Amino acid sequence: MSRVHLFELEDQTWFPRVFRDAGTAYLELANRLGRHSAALAPKLAEALAASGEKRIVDLCSGGAGPVAGIVDALALQGVEVHALLTDFYPNAGSLARASACSAGRIDWVREPVDATQVPRELAGVRTIFSAFHHFRPASARGILADAAAAGRPIAIFEIVAREPLALFSMLFVPLVFALSLPFLRPFRWLWLPFTYLLPVLPLFVLWDGLVSCLRVYSPSELRRLVDSLEARHRDAYTWDIGRIRLGVAPARATYLVAVPRSAQISS
Repeated sequence: MSRVHLFELEDQTWFPRVFRDAGTAYLELANRLGRHSAALAPKLAEALAASGEKRIVDLCSGGAGPVAGIVDALALQGVEVHALLTDFYPNAGSLARASACSAGRIDWVREPVDATQVPRELAGVRTIFSAFHHFRPASARGILADAAAAGRPIAIFEIVAREPLALFSMLFVPLVFALSLPFLRPFRWLWLPFTYLLPVLPLFVLWDGLVSCLRVYSPSELRRLVDSLEARHRDAYTWDIGRIRLGVAPARATYLVAVPRSAQISS
């Protein structure tokens, strides 16, 4: 199946923030219950060890995603790391909550951060969890090029996939969202009527979920993005692209991890 870049509602500037926050809070809960952090942490630990970095700069954080779980999973492996959450549309309530519950391991940036133009002072391994598909090829290439221009390691993970099983599972998302709503944090009362009376939010997460699956870059497409970079950027890094099995479920995450060769030599 070829990649199709349809529009996602949460990407639209006119889409109400209160609705967008419901979607990112739901994804944070889904990541936590799905226990994806344990599967993703080892690959990120490799990037941290290879680069010698002690901080994660998470881009497109949404409602914090799996970062809190990954920081905890890394700590269990003896890897102490600090995480900085950023987003172009920061979900202030969720990011502040993740920070407050992290025992000082997580902080967040209040101002919008563009993943294609990350401020140079935000040093560390750049991460993107389940958000790289939001970017068309030119912008996706720009994210990789910006990291390379700054000499920063970058690790990208996508939980959903462009596969029949993933698309089929999305059909159950409206029901799961409705059942999960009371457990989303921080909770907003305005979500209730737009879930149980007028199902705007369940249909929103269904549409964006299906579109996310269709937008995800396959490993071969990620390799083509890397090949299209300028040689000075491409050749300055080692690139690891592949898939990781997510627990016992028949699902796999796609990943791209890039570490500057100079960082590996000096670490």
